[in-house]
Amino acid sequence: MATLAKDTPRAFFQGDHVDQPIIADDIIYQGAAVGDNASGYARPLVAGDPFFGFCTMQCDNTGGSAGAKLVRIKAAGAAQLAVTSVAITDVGKDVFASDDNVFILTQSTNTRIGFVKQFVSTGVAIVEFESTETRQTKLTDSTSATATTTISAVTSSFSESLLNVNFATLAKAINALIARGQ
Repeated sequence: MATLAKDTPRAFFQGDHVDQPIIADDIIYQGAAVGDNASGYARPLVAGDPFFGFCTMQCDNTGGSAGAKLVRIKAAGAAQLAVTSVAITDVGKDVFASDDNVFILTQSTNTRIGFVKQFVSTGVAIVEFESTETRQTKLTDSTSATATTTISAVTSSFSESLLNVNFATLAKAINALIARGQ
């Protein structure tokens, strides 16, 4: 294809919004956390679902088949949310959803949606969020070692134990970067 020689209008889309097909016979309300039902269809989030983002406009697919409508989702950003028991000391902690409108600081089987960016008041925080679809997967540390803040140099006295501490320390640091989207 040749370089442009005239104006060429293009359709541009906001990078943080996506349209996902909705599951059959359901409604996703504006402001709801939206999950992936494991078949690629959007639904009101259920604990454990991959997180798509937040619904920006109600999508009523009552009586419709799966994919009959698209739900508009904000996939990344920051939102003020009621987060159970959040306190000023929780800034930086991960936030999880147990359904489309319950946000907590406990992982359990819940879905990670982001982290506390700013404390607003008891039980209310600004949460920076990002769709699971765009986020890197955290590393699993199976070394049983305790992470430190120092990577040890490899010397002749380097041991398996010290190597495991190095791996644990690296995994912790990488996971912290992934969690913050850096």
